[in-house]
Amino acid sequence: MWFAKYQGLGNDFVLVDRLKTDVVLTPTLVRRICDRRFGVGADGVLEILSSDTSLARMVVHNADGSIAEMCGNGLRCVARYLALREPTTPIQYSIETGAGDLPVHHVGTDVAVEMGAIVDHGQRSLELATGPLNGHFVSLGNPHYVLYGQWTRDDAIRLGPMIERHPSFPNGVNVSFATLNEGVVDLFVWERGCGLTQACGTGACATAAVGWLEERLDKADGIDINLPGGTLRIAGGPHALTMQGPAEHVFVGEWIAT
Repeated sequence: MWFAKYQGLGNDFVLVDRLKTDVVLTPTLVRRICDRRFGVGADGVLEILSSDTSLARMVVHNADGSIAEMCGNGLRCVARYLALREPTTPIQYSIETGAGDLPVHHVGTDVAVEMGAIVDHGQRSLELATGPLNGHFVSLGNPHYVLYGQWTRDDAIRLGPMIERHPSFPNGVNVSFATLNEGVVDLFVWERGCGLTQACGTGACATAAVGWLEERLDKADGIDINLPGGTLRIAGGPHALTMQGPAEHVFVGEWIAT
């Protein structure tokens, strides 16, 4: 199986182009590929297929073998791969995802994505063994629970697993731990099916959208969201979100079944 390794702000993926291989990506195979000691190592596997409505279709396989509806950093990586695969690829096109056909636009080494509108499920309180939490539940093709406060990486590691599997979210949830200081947002994201990652594109979008919905942020010029792996620019407001950030090729390889 031929594959390519890509990363967006340290959120890393194995890309499997189904035009180059007919391999079946089972949950067991995905877990083996993503294993950082015994496999290639990745936060997920991105399957690229043909599409009747867009340039290509992306299917997101989480590191635990489950399927995610959408992945913002992954989408930028697929867009960069498509641009490098075919020199004639246009600057603007769309990619089919579980959240619909999303327009992408190459801006130098960055990729900008029109993420569309957030679905606002409102504020939601949770009871955990460690005490109550008050956050905001939104969807952007995939579910996100956003917590604004003063958070550390250790907080995300400690609370993330409990919130991800909380009964209030029967299908699981991505958890954003956002700290806002003087107009700057620092963010840690515990991703459903992956754990703590260096960056999360939809998590950054959800965090910005909740900041605007709760009037914590100024919508005028967009906002930079600082993640451990780098910064994403989110603009447009909660009903027309755009995300811009880098996506980079790392290496190519071949997986030989054993």
